[in-house]
Amino acid sequence: MREALSIVFIVLILVLSVGAVISRRTNKAVGRAVSRLLTSILLPVTGNLILIVSHEKLLSTAGCYIYFIGMDFFMFAMLMFAVTYSQVRIPAKVVGPVIGVLLADVVQLALNPIFGHAFSTEKIEAYGAPYYRLVPYAGQYFHRIVDYGIFLSVLIFFFIMTIRSPRIYSERYSVIFICLLLGGLWQTFYIFSRSPLDRSMIGFAVFGVLCFYFSLYYRPMKLLDRMLANIVSKLPDSVFFFDMTGRCIWANSNAKELAGITGGEFSTANDSLKGIFGSALDLSSNGWTSHLTIGSGSNEKYYALEKFLVNDEHGNAAGSFLNVRDNTAEQLRLRQEIHNATHDRLTGLYNREYLYSRISQLIASSPDCGRYVVFVDIKNFKIVNDIFSNDFGDFTLKCIAEWLRRECSDNCIYGRLGGDTFGVLVPVDEFDPAELEDELTQFVVNDGTVEYHVLIHIGVYRITEADTDVSVMFDRAHLALSMIKDEYQTHIAYYDDKIRSQVLWDQFISAQLHDALRTRELRPFLQPIVDTSGRIVGAEALARWIHPTEGFLSPAKFIPVFEKNGMIVEVDKHMWRCACEILSRWQKEGRSLFISVNISPKDFYFIDVTAEIKSLVREFGIDPSLLRIEITETVMMNNIDDKMAILNDLRHDGFIVEMDDFGSGYSSLNMLKDMPVDVLKIDMKFLSKSSDEKKARTIIQNILKLSEDLGIASLTEGVETAEQFGMLRGMSCRLFQGYHFSKPVSVSDFEGLLS
Repeated sequence: MREALSIVFIVLILVLSVGAVISRRTNKAVGRAVSRLLTSILLPVTGNLILIVSHEKLLSTAGCYIYFIGMDFFMFAMLMFAVTYSQVRIPAKVVGPVIGVLLADVVQLALNPIFGHAFSTEKIEAYGAPYYRLVPYAGQYFHRIVDYGIFLSVLIFFFIMTIRSPRIYSERYSVIFICLLLGGLWQTFYIFSRSPLDRSMIGFAVFGVLCFYFSLYYRPMKLLDRMLANIVSKLPDSVFFFDMTGRCIWANSNAKELAGITGGEFSTANDSLKGIFGSALDLSSNGWTSHLTIGSGSNEKYYALEKFLVNDEHGNAAGSFLNVRDNTAEQLRLRQEIHNATHDRLTGLYNREYLYSRISQLIASSPDCGRYVVFVDIKNFKIVNDIFSNDFGDFTLKCIAEWLRRECSDNCIYGRLGGDTFGVLVPVDEFDPAELEDELTQFVVNDGTVEYHVLIHIGVYRITEADTDVSVMFDRAHLALSMIKDEYQTHIAYYDDKIRSQVLWDQFISAQLHDALRTRELRPFLQPIVDTSGRIVGAEALARWIHPTEGFLSPAKFIPVFEKNGMIVEVDKHMWRCACEILSRWQKEGRSLFISVNISPKDFYFIDVTAEIKSLVREFGIDPSLLRIEITETVMMNNIDDKMAILNDLRHDGFIVEMDDFGSGYSSLNMLKDMPVDVLKIDMKFLSKSSDEKKARTIIQNILKLSEDLGIASLTEGVETAEQFGMLRGMSCRLFQGYHFSKPVSVSDFEGLLS
């Protein structure tokens, strides 16, 4: 019997040693905990083996020490394995005392040879040979209390994990729990029966082997199969399984619904799938992927099909399965996202970026076809929104979009460029200007409560260079709108050589402005301002350009260009500086003359006019009253309060503010009562078309009288004859300007006039 048990223990030691090495080398997180557990079991098993084979007291006593101290290590390793295996955190305040108690037990056992307090051995006869049996004392009972306490804690832990874990995990927990329980009962039986040979360590060794197997290799196949079947059954995709012959043997719930399978009649799935997907479905091939569209219109469906070959554990073909995914919702969502990215949300037409892209593609594919780029603009659309509401404005835009859909053929491309503008690419032979003019003349929008005649202008550019950027084409079509003079009679304008020449001129002259300012090619000319005696008292500074190749440029050739592109700000700043330089020199020469300088409406948007002008006056040390600020009525049309604050600030610092072109706008009289101006400049030309000279004289006389009553000085410009000068002088006008006295002249010529 003792020889048989020895062989069993030796085999267990070998198995545990191999398991410890394997688990130590594994990549699994639990591997080290398993290795420590198996190594710790080796100690009590080895101690037991020594007790079984020993016939001497000393060797048997040594076996007892290895056995008891090894059990302490085994208990701790078992506790750590339980924690790692279950992935449950144990607080450090629990682990610390456990380690302390075990170390105390190891120490008191190690002191037994000195104090003899833990145990001794007694010789008995066992199976025909001497055997030294344990005689326990107080220290041994302490040892048993410590080990049994930890053992019961681990046992309870595995029991709780067994009843609380999902079934796939509870199976392995329950096996470990039962094995551990049997080992503990076996050990307890040995202690109380005082059997000569301890066989209970076989149970703990088997426990270690089971822990090794369950931790590293065990897979509950039946439970896994059942769980995987449940997972597949609940997948949103339709899954069909086929045997080696291609016959359907199983399908999940979605697949049953797709193929119309009732009960367990899976064999009908093959015919159903072919009926749905037709020849595109190839069930005879092993593996493939396909994307199919079934139906049309509102019944259109999108499917992604994937067929996979299934192999057994030996790599042999065991069947196949087909995965069918309904991508309809995803495709519709993707299609909607693409539509939103390429279409205008309000009108449903192409947006500007996508319209340009489509036009570029079409022109590139057929560059020789004759086509027009058409720019559609709603005039005074802001008034539509202000008067009738934004809702009616949106309704108007939708009506124009519907008009484009109705009138444009499939050969056209059209979209909304933004705001109140639309763009169209149309073949030349489909563009009928006469019919279009007639439609635009009668274009009325009616939402059931409001009826409004929408004024639409169309700029047309014929594509002559296919490689021109589409945005440039639309810019040219837009430029054509500037040719429409009679807004209500003419609705269509064409980009032509005249506009092209104007565009090229604008680019040419704009590119040279900075050099012209630096070299003083662009300089001030002065037009004299005289008093009632004809004596020159001041001048108006007017910009003139002496171009090196173009010669003397009329202001009409460059001022409108710079007003349009905003470069007028640079011109004005230059003129202000030049005027201050002249005034500074005159002041040193003892000449007390003023110069009026113009301020454009755009100056207020791009620079701090007040700061700029005050800075120049300080820099040149001149009297602010000598640099007169001349504004037009259009300056005051927007942000009136801000502009009045600026003018008041300038007047407060001693500047004199003049209003030019008084009477040319509709609001002059309305604004005059509040406008902070010192001088009204009255232009004789605004009455030049009048055939009734008496009425003209009356109007001028009353304007002069009005300005006098308001305490505002008057200056009449455009005086061309001695008769006009005499008439105005008789009406109490005090300052005059016009060709009767002098046209604008260079500074040197002006100073010659002074002499």
